[in-house]
Amino acid sequence: MAIDFKEHIASVENFPNEGIIFRDITPILQDPELYKEATRRLAEYAKSKNADVIVGPEARGFIVGCPVATELGLGFVPARKPHKLPREVERASYDLEYGSNSLEMHKDAIKPGQRVVVCDDLLATAGTLRASKELIERLGGELVGAAFYIELPDLHGRETLPGVDIFSLVQYHGA
Repeated sequence: MAIDFKEHIASVENFPNEGIIFRDITPILQDPELYKEATRRLAEYAKSKNADVIVGPEARGFIVGCPVATELGLGFVPARKPHKLPREVERASYDLEYGSNSLEMHKDAIKPGQRVVVCDDLLATAGTLRASKELIERLGGELVGAAFYIELPDLHGRETLPGVDIFSLVQYHGA
């Protein structure tokens, strides 16, 4: 199916901060055929990596990763913002293009040796992906790939994680 997903991503200037162009995926989510096709493509990628489990960082990673896990018959592990998980957790901090935060996973969320694919909406500076990778590896898993709807190559996120295979549906160069 020949879909140009860029045609269905809204660009919102100066959100959440001045000078930022927010790439809004909700038009894709609102169209069941587009959402299904985006999910299918990310699932095809995760299957090619022989994933055992899908990780999705809060919050849009839940929206992107859960249907991928379901499509493949795999489990889903949420990487949550601090103090959202009820049991013992591991935590990793990261910087964003406009701030900083932390992610947590339950200590038993990833089994030793599991092959993990992270699914999220956007790869920019890769802070969220680096934190996810740190958590996955601390728990004994192996990050075998990461799949995104959108990649911003000018922010060099891919280069900050050499050796991590990355797939994206669309890329935005420049502003």
